[in-house]
Amino acid sequence: MESCQNYVELWGVAEAEPVFSHENHAQRFYKFPLRVDRLSGQADRPNVVVSESLLGKTGVAAGDSLRVVGQLRSFNNKSGQGSRLVITVLAQELEAGDGGFFNRILLSGVICKQPYLRRTPLGRSICDVILAVNRHYGRADYLPCIAWGQVASAVAEMGVGDRLALEGRVQSRAYTKMLDSGPVERVAFEVSIMQLVDNENEP
Repeated sequence: MESCQNYVELWGVAEAEPVFSHENHAQRFYKFPLRVDRLSGQADRPNVVVSESLLGKTGVAAGDSLRVVGQLRSFNNKSGQGSRLVITVLAQELEAGDGGFFNRILLSGVICKQPYLRRTPLGRSICDVILAVNRHYGRADYLPCIAWGQVASAVAEMGVGDRLALEGRVQSRAYTKMLDSGPVERVAFEVSIMQLVDNENEP
């Protein structure tokens, strides 16, 4: 097994037409929000980034059911506008879906900030952790993760530099940020940890 893993598979519905995102190494990339419904009736809306060449093979229109396989990526936004840490799903496979919903991520990497354990008003444990997941060319993605209950307690016992492997889902969460100009509604993206995975037995 490789020392790090970053695998995302999403089944959902495109909520908008793809729009231009950026250009890298003479390749143009586009982005669109993908709605992935949960069993609870809520929905996660991660932003999918797809290359022009891949988009040309599988056209995307608002309302299309899609299957996306790729990696979760982070970008440090220095523009001063919006969130500082931008999280997206980089599509490596894109094809028509069957109308169903599915949300799974497998990650393994190194804890790069001391896990923070807290409790809800009802006493349930929550642990925040940031995982550094290497990619090629010496770069890394820094991915915020959140664990609950017994999993949160297990993560809280770990420290900076420890290796962590997990299975979970890509989660979006709306919140209000107070600026000098007043409150602004924003959306944060993170990995909700469902279970820890034995590094020796990852798929």
